Amino acid sequence: MAGYSTDYLKRLMDAIEAFERAFDSWMVTQEESDHLSSRGLFPTVWTKERQDPAELRRLELDVAETAGAAARAVAVTGAYIAVAGIGTIDPIANWSLMSAPKALIAPSDVRMTAATVRGRLRTMISEAEAATVSGAPAFAPSQLHPLIWSAAADHWTTHQYRVAVREAAEALTVEWKTRLGRNDVDDTVFWQQTLSAGDPEPQRPKLAWPGDKSDKTNKSMRGGLEPLAKALNQLATGLNLTIRNVTTHTRDELSEQEGMERLAAYSYLARLLDECEVRRAENAADA
Repeated sequence: MAGYSTDYLKRLMDAIEAFERAFDSWMVTQEESDHLSSRGLFPTVWTKERQDPAELRRLELDVAETAGAAARAVAVTGAYIAVAGIGTIDPIANWSLMSAPKALIAPSDVRMTAATVRGRLRTMISEAEAATVSGAPAFAPSQLHPLIWSAAADHWTTHQYRVAVREAAEALTVEWKTRLGRNDVDDTVFWQQTLSAGDPEPQRPKLAWPGDKSDKTNKSMRGGLEPLAKALNQLATGLNLTIRNVTTHTRDELSEQEGMERLAAYSYLARLLDECEVRRAENAADA
């Protein structure tokens, strides 16, 4: 798990350990059950008799406060759990659900998640320290273009790197098709028409690199933008077909490194597109 500084990871470790202390103190006031004992219909924790309401409230607030910080550690390490019919959830962020009827999680889920987070953080801290000693540069996926990372983040943190890349690719296309009002064509045709040379046509705006057309740098950017977008679009199409085609022979997951390289490519394209001006047939200077 690359991309985070040693100091940041150690702060996450402090946060998860603070949560565990607060959680254990609160659990002293609670009767503990599990899904098997509660038969899935009742809470998995409930307050013991003769508890001081004020003290109980203080302990609950301590758990809530520390859970807020510890939940970030869950996101960074991807230590979610799967709940049938619900999907993946963070037991630490959702600790209060244990007190609800048909509780989704039990105290054991919270403790196991906290332990998993600590284990993964120790590995990440060791890797970050080794990278610092070796001088290898860090890479933080969260610093990618916001559109790319927001589309990929949920899948990235659960180590579904192929899906994360696919979602990022689709998000970039959907964003620009929506902004330019071009939901009338498929993705490949959209990029071909939008980034091709020449003047825009009615209902077919183009994206063009701004600045003096005679400038050599601007000429290079204009000439390179279309094939770059086309190549990345073909990559996205290939990934989508591989993922979605149930008859495919390959179901291999991308490695973290492979996923980062692909997301970085999409992030770079997204930043280039942000720099472009929108040219429309009605007003070629429109930006």
